[in-house]
Amino acid sequence: MDSAARAQRAPVIVAIDGPAGTGKSSTSRAVAARLGLRYLDTGAQYRAAAWWMLGNGVDVRDPAAVAAAAEKPQIVSGTDPAAPTVTVDGADAAGPIRTREVTAAVSAVSAVPEVRARITALQRSIAAESVKNGGIVVEGRDIGTTVLPDADVKIFLTASEEVRAARRSGELKGKDASDLAATQASIARRDAADAGRKVSPLAKAADAIEVDTTELTLEQVIQCVVTLVEEKQQGR
Repeated sequence: MDSAARAQRAPVIVAIDGPAGTGKSSTSRAVAARLGLRYLDTGAQYRAAAWWMLGNGVDVRDPAAVAAAAEKPQIVSGTDPAAPTVTVDGADAAGPIRTREVTAAVSAVSAVPEVRARITALQRSIAAESVKNGGIVVEGRDIGTTVLPDADVKIFLTASEEVRAARRSGELKGKDASDLAATQASIARRDAADAGRKVSPLAKAADAIEVDTTELTLEQVIQCVVTLVEEKQQGR
């Protein structure tokens, strides 16, 4: 979309939620790029918080300790869909936050109310600022329900557990059954933790459009979401 076309459209905030392995990140980045919007990976912010906790000797299994440190890490998110960034206390954290150690810790850290309040406030601030530049696509697990309940478009991506495990493992090719079984078990645990937490659990917003990506290619999912957003913009 060229700049002239974007200028004629009202700013739009798009919330894309769903569990791990549904294609949220790839879909959200591509939709933002095609529509000239900003992009925010909220999961990266929680991972950044967990990475800081681990690196600073905070016991992530102790909610009180995590709560006491919730305000300490300075997390900054870049919202360019072509090159999203996340820094913690000025250091590039894009790679470190994707380790297995952080993955194992992020559910516990993100379940702490003080952490969620801190990150949610940051997310809302970024979304509000993005309106000056046409809007934003925000992906996560509680965006449409808690963070941005008034988002213009709400999408909830789903997929079968088996397909999500295969995607998270990379591809079926070259992976044995034990690899996929372990990944599927990890996804099931993360789903249970995210859906069962007391504060802002993973849930589909009542007014969200559900898109099952199990049988769809990434391009089909992207086009589906782009169409939904464009229809919303044109209907204003």
